[in-house]
Amino acid sequence: MAPAFLNRIGTANPGHEVHDTFRAFAEGLIPEGRERRLFSRMADRSGISRRWSVLRPDGRPGYVDAEGFYEAGRFPTTRARMARWEAEAPALAFRALESLGPVEGITHLMVASCTGFAAPGLDHAISARLGLDETVARTNIGFMGCQAAIVALRLARDAVRADPAARVLVVNCELCTLHLQERPEVEQLLCFLLFGDGCSAALVSADPEGLRLDGFRCALLPEAEEQIAWRVGDNGFDMVLSGEVPKSLARALPPRLPALLDGAPPEAFDLWAIHPGGRSVLDAVEESCGPPQGALAASRAVLEAHGNMSSPTIMFVLRDMLEAREAGRRGIAMAFGPGLSAETMRFATV
Repeated sequence: MAPAFLNRIGTANPGHEVHDTFRAFAEGLIPEGRERRLFSRMADRSGISRRWSVLRPDGRPGYVDAEGFYEAGRFPTTRARMARWEAEAPALAFRALESLGPVEGITHLMVASCTGFAAPGLDHAISARLGLDETVARTNIGFMGCQAAIVALRLARDAVRADPAARVLVVNCELCTLHLQERPEVEQLLCFLLFGDGCSAALVSADPEGLRLDGFRCALLPEAEEQIAWRVGDNGFDMVLSGEVPKSLARALPPRLPALLDGAPPEAFDLWAIHPGGRSVLDAVEESCGPPQGALAASRAVLEAHGNMSSPTIMFVLRDMLEAREAGRRGIAMAFGPGLSAETMRFATV
């Protein structure tokens, strides 16, 4: 079968930088004392300097954004959040497509998101914007969390290997900041500290340029299945992101690593595109998987500049590697999601 290549990646963020505003609001929800001091220390050590949102920040006490979407004591319903996603997501996706550049002959469109749903949805909006043929095969990937981009790339590779004439457009669009929750628990408030909005658009084809997609593996970690969870609630999507995730990954990854790396040793991979789910997640992977020294620098840089944007985040890391690539280098991409689960992709630069 013909190999498939990730040719190009375009990315976009909304125009509003919100990290300090979100942090201040979350800290204000915690009563004075030990837990607030703990949150402040964790914020200082987060490795994040900037995050971006479709919401324009507001520094007034009791408000997160200037429009009052989030107001203390009056956080929006799920319906209101989905209406905002439906209004904002297409424009962000169009910006990512502009960053990607011209696309011709698209045969497949794959759209991944876990932060918003509507039908007709983002796939229809993208098709209309680009004037895609009505016969384009569309696939929507939902609720797979931060690992959805690797799942989408796996499906894109399958399409190209089945038909070398296939040209697959992969879009990952997440508006994570529409799902903040007004709860005082420190673990829940870490979502204020961690998540941002972003979108990526990528082209996968048989054209031999970019990153060759060599193989995919996945692993379920049932012993930690409730540590990342994402369920629809009355007031947005209720996310569980346990502080135990890094410890679980540090325990679970080493015995699974030979299978995830398809039998190759860690030192065989020059490039490590690890989903920056947080500083402690990157630390756990670095300490337990044995990548070359400094191999996670690209992931840490994306975390610092954007926070965790869920599914597009790994694409931002791959974008940087793609732009700085030297031919003949082997790489591994790894992202984590609900379950707890891990998805990996082996690739090589051409």
